[in-house]
Amino acid sequence: MASALEHYVNNVRSLSSTGNFRELIEYLNGTSDLLAKNGNILDNVLETVDVQQHSLGVLYVLVAKLTNLSNSSADGENVIKLVREFIQACNGEQVRHAPQAYAELCHLFTNHIIKSGTMPIQGIKVLAQAVDKIRLFDSQLTPVHADLFQLSLCAKVFNPALKFLDIDITAISTTEDNNHDAKYFLLYYYYGGMIYSAVKNYERALYFFEVAVSTPALAMSYIMLESYKKYILVSLILEGKISSIPKYSSQVITRFIKPLSHAYHDLATAYETSQSDEVRNVINKYRDVFVRDVNLGLVKQVAASLAKKNIQRLTQTFLTLSLVDVANKVHLSGPNEAEKYILDMIKSGEIFASINQKDGMVDFKDDPEKYNTPEMFQSIREDITQVMELNKQIVKMEEEIKLNPHFVKKSIGNQDEDLVSCPSKPFPPNDQME
Repeated sequence: MASALEHYVNNVRSLSSTGNFRELIEYLNGTSDLLAKNGNILDNVLETVDVQQHSLGVLYVLVAKLTNLSNSSADGENVIKLVREFIQACNGEQVRHAPQAYAELCHLFTNHIIKSGTMPIQGIKVLAQAVDKIRLFDSQLTPVHADLFQLSLCAKVFNPALKFLDIDITAISTTEDNNHDAKYFLLYYYYGGMIYSAVKNYERALYFFEVAVSTPALAMSYIMLESYKKYILVSLILEGKISSIPKYSSQVITRFIKPLSHAYHDLATAYETSQSDEVRNVINKYRDVFVRDVNLGLVKQVAASLAKKNIQRLTQTFLTLSLVDVANKVHLSGPNEAEKYILDMIKSGEIFASINQKDGMVDFKDDPEKYNTPEMFQSIREDITQVMELNKQIVKMEEEIKLNPHFVKKSIGNQDEDLVSCPSKPFPPNDQME
């Protein structure tokens, strides 16, 4: 082993044994050139250090190996194996001292799996363990979350991601690179919205896209633009119109994002007419745009949702209707398609009806729910408990903000400015003070 790498190993061993991780990280941050130049013998370094005791040293070696990885499939498989073993065995306390390097390892690992054509499902479990290893509590967001969701979308395996997405975020793990922190914050909500859209949890998907769109920004982000397009589509599916964006959103939305999404606004305009033909015409007109944005599947769901909403309107007017009449009024291809829509809506609880197969008639019924069952009572209790827990989190976060030195300093500064700009009036003469 080269003498420089021997010095590297000795430093890693000595500083790790004394627990002086801050000094160790300062040293490791200056070793990127050394590790890059000796990439062919880095495996020898890994053989001389222990993953658990010298996790930081191993981490920087693996980052170097992935950064300079060749196109050889054998090399790729070996590195994937090394990263998997490292994530499983590394010391969480150590790697938390180097969140940027740890996140970089996961980003490189994800990119390699996607570019090499390796089955992405192989990396999902590794990244799920990587998130658990680095976060301090379940509701803390890390930059690794986005990598996990990206692989879940590539593999079309969503349950491992939903385990993390269903937990509301109350804190964010940051690195030294604020630009990348912002990027992976947006990607968390963008990918999360896509996953919820895929499993047809549109309420949650709309919330995730809304967060991505309304995040404070001084310049337009491509992630925000793509989130806004999907925000429009999910809004149409869920509410039949474009939902209002929060007032605290940046002016970037109205100035730049809306003009770049005119195809989606045209679709929304056609949707509000409740005319299926109008919607189909807009879809055909902008099909290339929707395909390029990889949104055609979601656009087709928008068209299907209009048919369902039109059927729901029929339930408010008619008690009984034939399948042929339903198809004609909703502009479907025929009674078979109308029957398919109605059965799907009955199954999902969107309408309450029954179909007489003999004469092809549909009987629309009222909601049978009386809200007096033990199950409904339990559901209400769970909702109340969740609201109370969220309130506790808000109070806790408010206290932390009030005690934050930067917030206190800024608040005092604003008060001083107010005193300067609005000086107090002099006291009136004594004869007027009664």
